Amino acid sequence: MGSGSSQKIFTTVKSFSQRGKLLSRADLQTLAESRDLDELVTRVKNTKYLDSVSSVSKPFTAEKIESAMRMHLADIQNSITKSSGSAKILIAYFQKFLITDLKLILKGKALGKSQEEIESYVNLHAEELVKQRDVILKALMAKDLDEAASNLGSLEFSADITKAVTLYNETKNIQVFDAYFDKILYQNISNAVRNSGDQDVSHIFGMDIDFYNIMSVLRGHFWELEDQKIEDLLVTPTVTTPKHLLERMTAAENVADALDELSSTRYKDLIPESEDDAEMISKFEHSFEMATYKAVNGSFSKMFSFATTVAISKLIAYEIRNISAIAFAVEQKIPIETTMAKLIISED
Repeated sequence: MGSGSSQKIFTTVKSFSQRGKLLSRADLQTLAESRDLDELVTRVKNTKYLDSVSSVSKPFTAEKIESAMRMHLADIQNSITKSSGSAKILIAYFQKFLITDLKLILKGKALGKSQEEIESYVNLHAEELVKQRDVILKALMAKDLDEAASNLGSLEFSADITKAVTLYNETKNIQVFDAYFDKILYQNISNAVRNSGDQDVSHIFGMDIDFYNIMSVLRGHFWELEDQKIEDLLVTPTVTTPKHLLERMTAAENVADALDELSSTRYKDLIPESEDDAEMISKFEHSFEMATYKAVNGSFSKMFSFATTVAISKLIAYEIRNISAIAFAVEQKIPIETTMAKLIISED
């Protein structure tokens, strides 16, 4: 057995042990019951995330806590990627940090925010780990949105950035940046999945790609985009949501009819009951994320499978997202039941 395969086996065994250390629903409930952020930070310090939040300075804010948690996630996912022998799929998945920051910067520029304001909520730790800081700085130091987009002209996905800016200028809808930058991320993931030829990994990320495509169609209807604009947002379809299904969803009259097209697919149980478009999209989004979470958890049925390495990377990301959501809820005094209902966590 070569050192590469023994390295991968070591990584999968480590994934199983890390899965055993994930916070339970009860642990997250305890965090959500914090009276304020001081109490929340104290409670987080009683978990494995002690080091992550120890660097957060007072006065605590949800934004500072989220930033610290994202740094921790970048460290973990970077080390998982390295120990997997820098698997292309994990490299593509790690790009989420870069994409998220570019999205924040372009939205900031669109809203006329200063460089200092934007810097206050963009954390470049992940980019430093993979030597991509210069890309972000080019966008950050631009004087306005158009210059930021042209400064990113050398990137392989610059055409989509240009489309995002054009559509934003037409619609003044800030969410256009979410749509186009997510397209970049999921197209890269889709390419890496196809090249990997790993069925288990395809299953995990296939659901992500389905989720992205279906949500793009639904949001496109909600924003009243023309069919051509919706189709432009879609990435390479998967076996579970083939091109003809996405085309029928796009051609549907409205959000409800588009969702109805899923009634003969594996996602039929996720179709929500509601009269309100925004509520329908929100309920469907949560149900789909819960289904993905279950599927990722199911990847642990095979020992020594690379899918477990991918799965632990995703489960830790869900956990950190849950803690960030709790911090926001505690700061905003959102009721505990509301917070818990929105988390992506096992039902039990």
